[in-house]
Amino acid sequence: MFVVTRYRVPTHEWDEFRALAREALVALTERPGCLDARVSRSIDESDLWVLSTRWETVGAYRRALSHPEVKVRAVPLMYRCIDEPTAFEDLVTWGAGGVEDHESDLIVD
Repeated sequence: MFVVTRYRVPTHEWDEFRALAREALVALTERPGCLDARVSRSIDESDLWVLSTRWETVGAYRRALSHPEVKVRAVPLMYRCIDEPTAFEDLVTWGAGGVEDHESDLIVD
């Protein structure tokens, strides 16, 4: 699964935001189950930034968010994100083994 949080960051806040985002990235990557993470800025809209992470499981991501270090170091940044869905499950992926289909963990009533 992967998580993408988007942020609108005015030019005069770029340095401060980048430092906060780096701290959040480090806190998240220290948690078990985090496969990778990145902080990126749009090449089309320079005030649009993202923090994206990839996780082994939904549970690993949720446990990471509840860890005290993440609450202190990452959640303050996440409060600034654009209010929209952020977590997505992989259904079709491509990698060294080719294209792979995945079962959904989503329970629909």
